[in-house]
Amino acid sequence: MHVLVTGAGGFVGRAVVARALAMGHGVTGIDVPGAPVPAGATAIVGDLADRAVRDAALAAGFDALIHLATVPGGAAETDPALSRRINVDAMYDLLAEAGTQRPGLRVVFASSIAVFGDPLPARVDDATPLAPRMIYGGHKAMMEQAMAMFSHRGLIDGISLRLPGILARPQGPSGLKSAFLSDLFHALRAGREAICPVSAQGTIWAQSLECCAANLVHALACNTAPLPPTRALTLPALRLRMADLADEIARQCAVSPGLVRFVPDAALEATFAAQPPLFTPAAEAAGFCHDGDAARLVARALAAIEQEEMGA
Repeated sequence: MHVLVTGAGGFVGRAVVARALAMGHGVTGIDVPGAPVPAGATAIVGDLADRAVRDAALAAGFDALIHLATVPGGAAETDPALSRRINVDAMYDLLAEAGTQRPGLRVVFASSIAVFGDPLPARVDDATPLAPRMIYGGHKAMMEQAMAMFSHRGLIDGISLRLPGILARPQGPSGLKSAFLSDLFHALRAGREAICPVSAQGTIWAQSLECCAANLVHALACNTAPLPPTRALTLPALRLRMADLADEIARQCAVSPGLVRFVPDAALEATFAAQPPLFTPAAEAAGFCHDGDAARLVARALAAIEQEEMGA
């Protein structure tokens, strides 16, 4: 099939494009100037909030849409108007326009575990209600509802996937308050001291970039008939203690775990490192998966960093 990927030049977008191309799909990618779409894909450069950019994408012709373009968490908190323009208005317009021109189009939306808010209950499962507190999570929850509404009207065949923490992002500003997770990889890989702003006992839900891309591309052809009325699934993820994650990164980088110093920030801990046991039977039944164990997740994350540096 031919797939349109928004946010194709971003961290997750580049991996999704690469996987889709490797599977033989054609890809058209949209992203803003300065976020180049990977080679092998047809590129459309521009702001998704611009009607002319959306028109150009729709005119290109495609069989499915993976929507990744977003203003991330910390940036959304800093600029709520920008978050609304991109995360809500532009996406809503894109869904309405695509659904009108291509009724029944498969649409895969990268939502977020931020829709659950904080503090989280003692466990999270397929019945856990949404209670977003951050603007980013609230906007993602709104667009999950839009995805469900357009699907129930027969305009699209939509599936929203709630992504956990994805490891490990490139160095540099990301607009994410959870960037400390990726910073831990970069510091230990370089043999530097790492200051971790959550406790050693803090717990996170995580996937490698490779696993995340595989899940998003899997959603292009998975059966959506058994989906709940919300048309949303929380992706399987490994639940890891920060101390265990740090120890495994240190082991694979052949450095001392003593390089990691835990200096907890209560607000960051509550939002990003107090994640309870996670149960995702609906997603697993639909063929979605996590990395299997911490060693594999860390190995994949380190490999992604190396590949990023080689391509830079």
